Amino acid sequence: MQKKDLQFLVDLVEAPSPSGFEQPAAAVFRERLAGVADTVDTNVMGSVHAVLAGTDESGVSVMLAGHIDEIGLMVNYITPEGFVAFAAIGGVDAAILPGMRVQVHTQDGPLLGVMGRKPIHLIEEDERKNVTKLDRLFIDLGFDGERVKKQVRVGDPITFDVGLETFGEDLAVSRAFDDKMGAWIAARVLEEVKKAGGAPGDLIAAATVQEEVGLRGGITSAWSVDPVVGIAVEVGHATDYPDIDKRKHGEADCGKGPIIARGANINPVVFEGLVAAAKKAKVPYQIGAEPRGTGTDANAIQLSRGGKAAALVSIPLRYMHTPTEVLSLKDLEATVKLLTRYVLDLEPGTDFTP
Repeated sequence: MQKKDLQFLVDLVEAPSPSGFEQPAAAVFRERLAGVADTVDTNVMGSVHAVLAGTDESGVSVMLAGHIDEIGLMVNYITPEGFVAFAAIGGVDAAILPGMRVQVHTQDGPLLGVMGRKPIHLIEEDERKNVTKLDRLFIDLGFDGERVKKQVRVGDPITFDVGLETFGEDLAVSRAFDDKMGAWIAARVLEEVKKAGGAPGDLIAAATVQEEVGLRGGITSAWSVDPVVGIAVEVGHATDYPDIDKRKHGEADCGKGPIIARGANINPVVFEGLVAAAKKAKVPYQIGAEPRGTGTDANAIQLSRGGKAAALVSIPLRYMHTPTEVLSLKDLEATVKLLTRYVLDLEPGTDFTP
């Protein structure tokens, strides 16, 4: 991966953007595509739509959607002593929180905080067997109550104080790969399609918001953009580490290419087109079974207006919804090649009726 592209990924995932507070990540996305896309607009929800106009009036419009919100926490009470109680934004696993460092994002800038609870020595033996609930944890900002209440407001967002690092064999670890790496892929595909001279139809790289709390940005973007084809670019569960039952969750390995979903949420014509594009681009791919709704922006896209030709392409991800999500950088680059090939080869007038 080129240095500038890796830095773009770093900038996206490290921009603090819990659901409802996506502005920093949106700014990174807009800056990257300014001067590349023909238009870059932000809607009232906060989702960003970068449009590369098609070369053929009869071309098929395609929206690639990656959501830029991440899971996080929110201040909901400050004790007289200055300790911060909080609530979850999205699906936060309480088991991973004790001992973590966090950033509380105030109107005057971020404050470093420490996730606190009683030490194990002071926890009763029976209580040690249970996960400490969110309402029994607190954040220590190191200041007295008066100062904390001057700087911190109820509703301030909180993120895990970790960033992106590379390790192992072409792997990367970070918080918030879910799903800012999807927005990264959408932006990179738009750049590559522009470099190739454009596609027959309009290409929209959409950085959607509030996916983690109800697919809200996906719903509004699919409605307003109104593409013929909509592809959600997401993370999927890697199953290449201990204690994962492949009979239940399927087989998906980091480093073996993106997962192309197949099932009720997926238009079969788009699915076959993606498989053909992977083969033509000579990139590895995996197939994921999705017998119901996928729980991604692909759901929102498929059900928009009178129905859309929806698809889901996912990157295998280990340890989802933790501060140490792991993926293969090779899979990101393979997905860019696959989707670029698909968009460039999509024939005007293609019929997506099953």
